[in-house]
Amino acid sequence: MSSVSVTATASANAARRGNVLGRRLLIGAAWLVFILFLLLPLVVVASEALKQGFGAFFTAITEPDAISALKLTLLAVAISVPLNVVFGVAAAWCVSKYDFRGKSILVTLIDLPFSVSPVIAGLIYVLLFGAQGFFGGWLREHDIQIVFALPGIVLATIFVTVPFVARELIPLMQEQGTQEEEAARLLGANGWQMFWHVTLPNIKWGLIYGVVLCTARAMGEFGAVSVVSGHIRGYTNTLPLHVEILYNEYNHVAAFSVASLLLLLALFILLLKQWSESRINRLRHKAEDE
Repeated sequence: MSSVSVTATASANAARRGNVLGRRLLIGAAWLVFILFLLLPLVVVASEALKQGFGAFFTAITEPDAISALKLTLLAVAISVPLNVVFGVAAAWCVSKYDFRGKSILVTLIDLPFSVSPVIAGLIYVLLFGAQGFFGGWLREHDIQIVFALPGIVLATIFVTVPFVARELIPLMQEQGTQEEEAARLLGANGWQMFWHVTLPNIKWGLIYGVVLCTARAMGEFGAVSVVSGHIRGYTNTLPLHVEILYNEYNHVAAFSVASLLLLLALFILLLKQWSESRINRLRHKAEDE
């Protein structure tokens, strides 16, 4: 073997060892970040919640204020998520299937909650629907309560979760194109028939994925809801707000116990997210193979 070949082989082996070392360092750094910033906080929450035993844990999560906060959180999610699904599907349909003036403006407005602070969003609703707000006098005359009540919490939750369903569906529907809808139209299908029998089956897994993300964001929302809720204990406190109150009262075990409810809900949502994401990837690979 010539010296040139030996040198080339040695260089290739050295480069291969360097690549393996770099890959292992990157993997190790990723695991370190995962453990320090994701896994360790979950362990701390669970350990602090059970610090005084299961008795104190169940007492904290079954007290009336905690049950009320859980019910309010689930109710806000149950109202805001379906409304965002309707808006997200309609917006994605318009953006991906039609060309119209102002299309880019609509897409920008959908992304607006990503760039506006949730606290500012809550303050906007207070300025509009509060006692001294723009519509405050009319609402007071008609005995309608929006701010510091369930409607304000739902409006704030809807605002911060608006983009998730739409932003998940828009690229998916743009990638699918309009050929199948046009074929259905030529066969005599009307708009609803096209949607239920052509569009919806094609986007169902993307829609589920968007719903999962929207639900997770709605359950954990703090800033906007904190502004419009009024922090009325047992009435307008969601789970994140209830955790804050307990922690500020130095009732740390109860705070971490209630936070563990959010943790369990988040893990359940994470499993749904992983399941829907795997189905989307499987369908995408199947379409590429065909």
